[in-house]
Amino acid sequence: MSPRVLPNLQAVLAQPTPARSSHGRRIPYVDLPAQYADEREAIHRLVEEVFLSGEFVGGACTDAFEAKIAEAVGVRYAVALSSGTDALILALQALDIGPGDEVICPPNSFIATAGAVVAVGARPVFADVGFDQNIDPAAVEAAISTRTRALLAVHLTGRVADMDAIGRIARRHGLAVVEDAAQAMGARFADRSAGALGTIGCFSAHPVKNLNAAGDAGFITTDDRRLAERVARLRRNGLVDRDTSLEWGRVARMDNLQAAILLMRLERLPEIVAKRRANAQRYRALIDPALAFNAPCRPQEYNCFHTYVVQLANRDRLRARLAERGIGTAVHYPIPIHLQPAARGLGYGAGAFPMAERQARSILSLPVHQYLSPLALLAVAETVNEEVLALQGEAD
Repeated sequence: MSPRVLPNLQAVLAQPTPARSSHGRRIPYVDLPAQYADEREAIHRLVEEVFLSGEFVGGACTDAFEAKIAEAVGVRYAVALSSGTDALILALQALDIGPGDEVICPPNSFIATAGAVVAVGARPVFADVGFDQNIDPAAVEAAISTRTRALLAVHLTGRVADMDAIGRIARRHGLAVVEDAAQAMGARFADRSAGALGTIGCFSAHPVKNLNAAGDAGFITTDDRRLAERVARLRRNGLVDRDTSLEWGRVARMDNLQAAILLMRLERLPEIVAKRRANAQRYRALIDPALAFNAPCRPQEYNCFHTYVVQLANRDRLRARLAERGIGTAVHYPIPIHLQPAARGLGYGAGAFPMAERQARSILSLPVHQYLSPLALLAVAETVNEEVLALQGEAD
């Protein structure tokens, strides 16, 4: 081990033990070590198989993953990519969106949603969200201009946006619909899955997602053969064979090892989503909605619960107290995109999108992962109720 690495390792080992929850164990927001322990033998076998095959970029695992993911989502085509961000960028590029064009998107997503629009030279135009944190169709309609080329709907937290209304708006104005389904693998509305509700769906398989790789990965889904073929070409520098490039592209391929891991985990996805949904139902039964409110699902909505979000007035203070008691949480996301330093040139200011800004101050994501034990979930719920009541008492 080099001298430069050793001090860093020693610093990590010297850190104090994390706080413990009231039932004696730390409750992490996500538990990737538990997933690895559960899958250790399968992962080791897959690593060996990929190394022995000699196929590291493209190959049988990637081809099989694309076929299986298309089947799972219910579309004709899927293209495996290196990240959810690349999925968004290449989807927009394949739709010929570029300088002078506008794409309407919500301001409360991960920065990559709008960043992908900027990356292709277009301008993100924001539309406020509803109480469910998804883009408001009425706000979308109001934001359309003569330069609008696409609507970019985000299925935030694992719940599907109002795609019926968004689809009607898109058809009326002749616009493409791009689904940012980074948080929505396994979600659906009625009998149709996220990623099959627009022109093209864009997914992330980041390690914290419901369907997760051992690193960055992503993919697109579509019924449009031309779009699928173009994304597949763009992910390998525009090449149609080893030596002939039809257009400028980039390197955005999924590694074969990631495809192998995702293939294995895809088989377990229904079980994973079912467990997360069951955990969410228990939270709804245990957490007093007058203290910390979770927006109810619409009829026919099948939420995959990438996150379980509550909204409350004292979010930051509650989060600090939960951390003191060993309970991990997250905020998705504390700074709306239009208020990010990177977005200053877009011309938006505070107050432009009241609902998104209010939610950014009040939302809190609780642990909902498939390795959360019933006892741990009960501890989280009881602690939330207890601490919110205490905070309210202190404010009186």
